[in-house]
Amino acid sequence: MEKKKIYLCLAHMTEAGLEGKYIQEAFDTNWVVPLGPNVDAFEKDLEAFVNKSLLDKRVVALSSGTAAVHLALLASGVEAGDEVLVQSFTFCATSNPVAYLGAKPVFIDSESDSWNMDPALLEEAIRDRIAKTGRKPKAIVPVTLYGMPYDVDRIMAIAEHYDIPVIEDTAEAFGSCWKGRALGTFGRFGVLSFNGNKMITTSGGGALICKDDSERQHILWLATQARESYPYYQHDAIGYNYRLSNICAGIGRGQMTVVNDHIAHHKHVYETYREGLKGLDGIEVHGNPDKRYDSNFWLNTITLDPNVHVKGQEEAYKTQPARSDCEPNDNVEALRTWLDARGIEARPLWKPMHKQPIHKDALAYLNGVSQSLFQVGLCLPSGPCVSDEDLNFIIQTIIEAIG
Repeated sequence: MEKKKIYLCLAHMTEAGLEGKYIQEAFDTNWVVPLGPNVDAFEKDLEAFVNKSLLDKRVVALSSGTAAVHLALLASGVEAGDEVLVQSFTFCATSNPVAYLGAKPVFIDSESDSWNMDPALLEEAIRDRIAKTGRKPKAIVPVTLYGMPYDVDRIMAIAEHYDIPVIEDTAEAFGSCWKGRALGTFGRFGVLSFNGNKMITTSGGGALICKDDSERQHILWLATQARESYPYYQHDAIGYNYRLSNICAGIGRGQMTVVNDHIAHHKHVYETYREGLKGLDGIEVHGNPDKRYDSNFWLNTITLDPNVHVKGQEEAYKTQPARSDCEPNDNVEALRTWLDARGIEARPLWKPMHKQPIHKDALAYLNGVSQSLFQVGLCLPSGPCVSDEDLNFIIQTIIEAIG
């Protein structure tokens, strides 16, 4: 009998199969295009979700979260040669769109509580770039890593003081809040992702939260090839084919009916890990720093003290053909392989962008936090498909690995 694999984070369809219902409707009505009733309804569902704090944000459904970052940078006036301040501790989809535009990412390290952009380093970078170039950076891109909010109050105050637009990369934080308000609604734009491993999925897809309808219409125009209002095809600007398909939006509509259940489950997973591992010296489950933070715990993460010994640690990396100058500690790699051998998927934290070979020449304002976290951190299974039985097995397997 094949051993069950417990994956990090996989999408889970509704028990009622509502996704299939909306997809079938799209086929039945021949709306098999990147617009249609499902797209319109999904956007309304998203707006209702992010506007719970009596806001009036508008949403454009797009083909990916990466596309959302790209369009937000464009709409913020980023051009070739401009500098954009980007959190270093993130996935490459945050910084890649900066390069698409010929602009330059300037990486900002993290603070140790939330693991997100350090406000003090951010302000230092802004002052330094103005002093050295005579120009302000064109945008600030903080990230809500693994669903954890960044220090919204301090980052937004700095951005307002220097009049620099904020693009919130909340791709991992659908359902996370800062002081009760949805992440992605504080900056000029908020980025959402509905990839197959996110809190809800459209298989592949994303969205951009806009501050008002005028901004939404501009993003919608860019996302539909910048077509002008003529009875024929006329284009006065370069546009993009970034609209979400009506088929994928049908999946999203179904997923929105269970989003609160998914968020509650991820938080339950966090509490289970926290309780189950709290007696292990040298292992810490990352949680909300204080009451202002309300993470969705999209991925639950742990850190291992370098002095914690894991069975098989002496053999870590011996079978790996290539090494880099920045990688997880031996005990982290040993725990990852120990879990993998028992059918449990675990992964290192995001490798900081300033340590990626592609960005070896990029400017970075550093304090060592993100690199040190990468060396000691591990992501654990957290998705809707992870049962209490799975969680107990994972916890016991970690306990067994500590030699």
